[in-house]
Amino acid sequence: MNLNDYKNIIRDKMGDFRYNHSVNVAKEAKKLAKIYGADEEKAQTAGILHDITKEMSKEEQLQIIVDRGIILDNIQKNAPKLWHGISGSIYVKDKLGIEDDDILNSIRYHTTGRAKMSLLEKIIFVADFTSEERTYSGVSTMRKKSRKCLEDAMLYGYKFTFKDLSRREIAIHPDEVACYNEIIMNKLYLKGKNK
Repeated sequence: MNLNDYKNIIRDKMGDFRYNHSVNVAKEAKKLAKIYGADEEKAQTAGILHDITKEMSKEEQLQIIVDRGIILDNIQKNAPKLWHGISGSIYVKDKLGIEDDDILNSIRYHTTGRAKMSLLEKIIFVADFTSEERTYSGVSTMRKKSRKCLEDAMLYGYKFTFKDLSRREIAIHPDEVACYNEIIMNKLYLKGKNK
């Protein structure tokens, strides 16, 4: 299957806004893949499919997760917004036959991130924040950072996310904290080496 096939598949599963967002994430992911030397086709595939189950009902998403035997942790159980990454990665493997772990993990962790992310995972995480239709305060800064250093863009995104979650008193998933801490520690390590 190619990008157009995937566009046709997701078109039936989502409204206009989500569909346009997915198309824009695929475009942005391709641009970032070109900058950072990642596989552009894989970036587009992960980008177009990253929200494939987002507009399914919570019950349908949860059923996909349960059927696969995945046990949600306490934070995930209480954060249905996190389910579409998990259910989406299962869906594209089971229904679309995508076996590439890098694509599957990019879909799985595009909302939270995690420690030890691959280049493609980072690209999809950042592309989701910086796609063309995004208009939040700070998006232009995020886009500039994304062209220079993915990790700097990710840190900027996490600061935005953590501030929002803490303001609304919503739990922050450990995968988000682990990724943030890993980037910070790597930056400190690199600073120490360059002294």
